[in-house]
Amino acid sequence: MKNTALTDVHIALGAKMVPFAGYNMPVQYEGVNIEHETVRNGVGVFDVSHMGEFLIEGPKALDLIQKVTSNDASKLTVGRAQYSCLPNENGGIVDDLIIYKMKEESYLLVVNASNIDKDWNWISKYNEEFGAEMKNLSDEYSLLAIQGPKAVEAMQSLTEVDLSAIKFYHFAVDQFAGRDNVIISATGYTGSGGFEIYCKNEDAKDVWEKVFEAGKDYGIKPIGLAARDTLRLEMGYCLYGNDIDDSTSPIEAGLGWITKFTKDFVNADALKAQKEAGAERKLIAFELTERGIPRQGYDIVNEAGNIVGKVTSGTQSPSLGKGIGLGYVPTELSKVDQTINIQIRKKAIPAKVVKLPFYKN
Repeated sequence: MKNTALTDVHIALGAKMVPFAGYNMPVQYEGVNIEHETVRNGVGVFDVSHMGEFLIEGPKALDLIQKVTSNDASKLTVGRAQYSCLPNENGGIVDDLIIYKMKEESYLLVVNASNIDKDWNWISKYNEEFGAEMKNLSDEYSLLAIQGPKAVEAMQSLTEVDLSAIKFYHFAVDQFAGRDNVIISATGYTGSGGFEIYCKNEDAKDVWEKVFEAGKDYGIKPIGLAARDTLRLEMGYCLYGNDIDDSTSPIEAGLGWITKFTKDFVNADALKAQKEAGAERKLIAFELTERGIPRQGYDIVNEAGNIVGKVTSGTQSPSLGKGIGLGYVPTELSKVDQTINIQIRKKAIPAKVVKLPFYKN
């Protein structure tokens, strides 16, 4: 089990620690619902230092990124970030990721913790053709997600950068909490605004302490991975390993918006053909219309009781007070307001297909 630079801090704060993607991570502190509400209404801090960071540089950096990712990275300017995915050769997804354009011919790719080695090997395989410079910085950097509507106000004292001026999916590299060359990125997986802060491991504890000192008048709290999951699910954001994986295509997963056929990329022809023909199944969002909590792996059944799909993510939504989830069903069952049923133990609980996000602030 790997530790982050902040593992001792979480243990001292009384966090419940669990193994996650090979790391010892805090799953909760006070409780999922309290932590969830803190982020929705105030400001909370996640340690997501387990995420991977790859630096790709040189004259061929963009060519390599264009080949291995589905979105059009040529549209990026310095200071902008882009959500994308790495398609595999069989119609599925190697991983989803965020691409940051740091400088001309310099890009930072942020990948999921569980896929660091897999992604590195995948990109390296294609780099044999391009010869871009690749560095795996995953073990050198810590990442704090400072999320919630009060994040800008709470953190402004720590930097001279005007945080309110950093638009969604834009970033600055500047001084933060007394440390130089910190990436301050207006990204996050909660849907409640805020920042992600990338700093060197040796600076992480000091930055953490200063973040909590700056935020104390705003009710800042540490937040675990369990609330991160309920927050992202209320927004309908895909989680790799649940809602997308090596067997799900970006077209099926509703990620056509990050799949740009204006360029050549891995498996582009097959994905374009799927988009034009129409996918046979789709990732849907659903809300239970009766009491019950849908969980990953539960069967989705039709009126006749036949299994038509599986829940990929599900929970009791703290904000909505009802069961919500995502899952793949045949395309003909994917229309909004369509009725489906979720098999919870011996009972088929009715649910309605809804439009994302579940939570509208």
